[in-house]
Amino acid sequence: MERRLQPLEALLDEAEAVARACHAMAERFHRGGTLVVFGNGGGSTDAQHISVEFVHPVIVGKRALPALSLTADVATMTGVAARVGFEEVFAHQLRHLAARDDIALGLSVDGDCANVVRGFEQAHELGMLTVALVGGDGGAVAASPAVDHVLRADSDDPRVVKEVHVTMYHVLWELVHVFLEHPGALARKAAS
Repeated sequence: MERRLQPLEALLDEAEAVARACHAMAERFHRGGTLVVFGNGGGSTDAQHISVEFVHPVIVGKRALPALSLTADVATMTGVAARVGFEEVFAHQLRHLAARDDIALGLSVDGDCANVVRGFEQAHELGMLTVALVGGDGGAVAASPAVDHVLRADSDDPRVVKEVHVTMYHVLWELVHVFLEHPGALARKAAS
């Protein structure tokens, strides 16, 4: 439990960064954008979890929001990997499925997944909002100029990072809905 306490307290210190990411996401949803989520390994199942939470809220009265996971279609992922390489599995899908008003949310436990970085680079080229959930020092993902918002779980233990990411994406879901339920909060001056 002690290993989990410090990273969760560090997340509290990042409240403003989390709120800014949520505000930016709410603006994109308000304009008709879709959340596009991706990650490797455990991050791929988190991507699917996040997608279903937005599309099918478990809390009665919360609005369903458009979202999809790039890891849910095994045939597409393996087909792209076989043709152009695993590094391109997310970038390729984004090129063909995403639009400017969409949101790219990528997960990487250590921040050093080449295909997640490439996904963010492609999303940035498309003009998408980019939000990363990473661990450790954030790695190449956090260092990438293609990432607009980096939310970092302050731990090198992949199990702790995953647990903090679960908390993070539930907070993202909740705050995005708070902003959408108060449309006046989406005005530029409200975020300043």
